[in-house]
Amino acid sequence: MTKIRIAIQKSGRLNEDSIALLKDCGISIDNGKDQLKASSRNFPMEVFYLRNGDIPQYLRDGVVDIAIIGENVLIEKGEDLTFSERLGFSKCKVSLAVPKSFKYTSVQDFQGKRIATSYPNTVKNYLATKGVTADLHIINGSVEIAPNIGLADGICDIVSSGSTLFKNNLKEVEVMLTSEAVLAVSPKISEERKEILSQLEFRIESVLRARQSKYVLLNAPNEKLDTIISLLPGMRSPTVLPLAEEGWSSVHTVINKDKFWEVIQELKKEGAEGILVCPIEKMVL
Repeated sequence: MTKIRIAIQKSGRLNEDSIALLKDCGISIDNGKDQLKASSRNFPMEVFYLRNGDIPQYLRDGVVDIAIIGENVLIEKGEDLTFSERLGFSKCKVSLAVPKSFKYTSVQDFQGKRIATSYPNTVKNYLATKGVTADLHIINGSVEIAPNIGLADGICDIVSSGSTLFKNNLKEVEVMLTSEAVLAVSPKISEERKEILSQLEFRIESVLRARQSKYVLLNAPNEKLDTIISLLPGMRSPTVLPLAEEGWSSVHTVINKDKFWEVIQELKKEGAEGILVCPIEKMVL
């Protein structure tokens, strides 16, 4: 049987989120501790556990067909590669940072300065658009320590919460790009495996759509139904069912989680009662 070959990060948060996504897609992976290759027992898929920085080359060579990878890694090492889905997790920024004592005014302050980074291509391209030339020191890991030991005047690195910068007496001064996990696709994927990819994308889209939504049930007085329904940004039209108590109806709908609290407040103002909110496991349109 033909199987699609997917690469995911060998360890770390991206690995955990990737495995969780596949699990939510109903894909069970048989893998033991320290295993670098595993198969699914209920979907035509093989999983390769690889170093994040190596994944673009595996895609380019056609060793794997798809990969869950940070967009920042594609920008740095795989600009020729494409992705089919943004996955909504492992969000971060790639930023420039300097010591807190440095009086920063603009990106021009990096002219002629030393920058330690694991993202030389990203830094070089960004500074070029600003007309700035800097001396790049390529470091793999522990970039934040470079200014403290006199190796660099500033750094470029991934920033999530900013706590690592804070602990190393650094401050973020320029956000070069924002990133999240994406589903990257090999240019050498076969037509047969594209069909499997289509099935996987269908599952992923259903899971991601559900993660962005809440299922809401509420009771509403019939005289306020039209007003309450007008407030609901549902998929097509809310479901309205009569209650045993005359003059009342039950309304069922789906609300985007980003608009949830604002909508709930408006519903309460218009007389909605007994509002129940439930997570959605999958949402197929």
